[in-house]
Amino acid sequence: MSLRSCRVTVCDMEGVKHSVELTASTLYEAVALGLAAIREQDWAGEIAEGLNTVDVGVTTVPVIHSVRIQDFNKWLSRKGGTPNDISQRNHIRRILGLGGSDASG
Repeated sequence: MSLRSCRVTVCDMEGVKHSVELTASTLYEAVALGLAAIREQDWAGEIAEGLNTVDVGVTTVPVIHSVRIQDFNKWLSRKGGTPNDISQRNHIRRILGLGGSDASG
């Protein structure tokens, strides 16, 4: 089974919500890891048993992209390409407040 990033949230007996972000391969593993992590914290009160609910939100793993400014500027000044390429560059130029457009193909 593959690991998934999760946010596990549970309320303590005073109604305060506590959340932790973790990775787990199953729903019940996420519940167990979340409860264990929250119970270790001094700020968390006693966690009610019984009908208390543990919420598990599965999140996508964040992806970070790094672009050098010189590469960005080179892409932005490029001429031609597919209609989608031209449209994207024109859109970015408008965001940046740059005049002119690449209407030619």
